[in-house]
Amino acid sequence: MADETTEQQGTWLTQEAYDRLTEELEHRKNTERKAIAQRVEAARQEGDLRENAGYHAAREEASLNEARIATLTEMLEHAQVGAAAFDGSVALGTIVTAKVAGREQTFALGGQEITEDVPDGVKVFSPDAPLGRALMGHRAGETVSYSAPTGKEISAEILDVKAL
Repeated sequence: MADETTEQQGTWLTQEAYDRLTEELEHRKNTERKAIAQRVEAARQEGDLRENAGYHAAREEASLNEARIATLTEMLEHAQVGAAAFDGSVALGTIVTAKVAGREQTFALGGQEITEDVPDGVKVFSPDAPLGRALMGHRAGETVSYSAPTGKEISAEILDVKAL
């Protein structure tokens, strides 16, 4: 279905990004979680918890770590991993050069998780952003238009599409 969001499809990841995120998840679960628990316990030993800034900071750190663990777990469970299928059209895992509102831009289409896998100087745009949605499925030489969040209609001419 062409109208599915990446959330419904799962996040597309290169093998390198998948491995990197898996390593981060394991580190957060096995190393970071234990270290934070030790900091919480050490701060708890300092006494009155109502006025113990170290305790509250350690609890906040634990909360943020657990949230990241949940995010990574969900992402990795539903990830589409590997080289993106490339048929010449704009899709996840492609690098697009387009003239957007008269200005030439080159960017990769995917989640921020692939940022380390794209060439230097190439930004990563979400396929769920208005520009990403407008370009999906189109090829070099085609011009599409989309509504910016401000409501302004913007045209984008696709100059080149290549696989990441």
